[in-house]
Amino acid sequence: MAETITKDLVSGSTEFSDTVWANVLAAVDRTYAELVGYQERLERQNAELETMRSFLASILSSVSDVLIVVSRQGAIEKVSESVAAMTGRPRTALAGQQVVQLFAEADRAAVVEGMRRAALDRAPATIESSLIAQDGQSPLELSISPRLDERGRISGHVLTGRPLGELRQAYADLAHSHDELKAAQTLLVRNEKLASLGRLLAGVAHELNNPISFVYANVHALERYGAKFEAYFDKVQAGASRDELVKLREELRLDREIGNLRDAVAGARDGAERVRDIVEDLRRLSAEGTGEIIEFDLVETANVATTWVLRGTKREVKVTFSGEPRVMVRGRPGHIQQVVMNLVQNALDALETEEKGRIDLAASRENGFAVLRVADNGPGVPEDVRQSIFDPFFTTKDVGKGTGLGLSISHKITHEHGGDLRLCAETDGTCFQVTLPLPKDPV
Repeated sequence: MAETITKDLVSGSTEFSDTVWANVLAAVDRTYAELVGYQERLERQNAELETMRSFLASILSSVSDVLIVVSRQGAIEKVSESVAAMTGRPRTALAGQQVVQLFAEADRAAVVEGMRRAALDRAPATIESSLIAQDGQSPLELSISPRLDERGRISGHVLTGRPLGELRQAYADLAHSHDELKAAQTLLVRNEKLASLGRLLAGVAHELNNPISFVYANVHALERYGAKFEAYFDKVQAGASRDELVKLREELRLDREIGNLRDAVAGARDGAERVRDIVEDLRRLSAEGTGEIIEFDLVETANVATTWVLRGTKREVKVTFSGEPRVMVRGRPGHIQQVVMNLVQNALDALETEEKGRIDLAASRENGFAVLRVADNGPGVPEDVRQSIFDPFFTTKDVGKGTGLGLSISHKITHEHGGDLRLCAETDGTCFQVTLPLPKDPV
């Protein structure tokens, strides 16, 4: 088209063909459309730029920490309103000044070095420095970050800082909160142990009541028998005749009471021996376990722990033991007893609504480890709960019936012994598996 127009102009022709005019008008339309589109893009970009400026202005006005934007040469470009308030100088007056002038003379070299290190490492550098404020110097924890342009080159720095007084107070508050949390956790663990102790004492009281009552009844009978024999021997000592003594013996039924006396003595002895056995079991159960690590029989420990838990319940639950009759392990028996007691108690709780509850304990040796499984025929553990069952404070029991620490503490104890506590694979009911290492020379 341009060539046609040129030829027409050279030839002096002032007339253009319709094709030429159509081409000119089409070019004009395209140019106009491009200009309109360009203008619309400029307007959108300008609106975005204004929005960004407004956003940055609101940040600089509202941020409470120190925020300073500087050029590559260290000249101030932007500062937050908080900087202006601290220094007592408006933001416009600070623009263009060297940033080091805002800091105490003793800290200026550190600020310059921090900017150099941030630019070299292309990573934030943190220093402590004092900003010159209206009322003196304000110590800051200053973070210096590099600014990069569109080509990835250093174009300046951004300095952000928070007064060290606030940080130290925040750290102090955090430490205080940590101490409070630790104290609360200690209290909860203590409460869990007290709850276990309460269940144990209930079992002890119930178990001791029967033999002590039996002993008391037999002692009371012995007092009656003793009174009768005293009356008979008083007559003997007084010189009563044979006929009188025979008659008195028949009245006091001494021949029968002699047999009863033997039975009462035997009954009292049996009751006393039962009390002795209970006390011996309690002594073994209450072993602190924080002293020397010893070798002990896991099966015997599990039996003692299970017996004591069952003594504290009024429900009829069938308990079976199977597997190895004796498995020696090395550790603190008092702690392992606590683990077994907790597992058996959880099984009892799970069987609360079962008419024919059953708890099965099985001991074995597997791959160099002693394994104790505690299983029940209760409702089992839902799939969505299995992943959280060992988490501290997690419990499926009603409020006031558990702290959620029993399994967590038991899990920790087994790990401290070099073993493990886990939920068995999917089974009918619930099954927990305690794994403990065997001694180097297993018995």
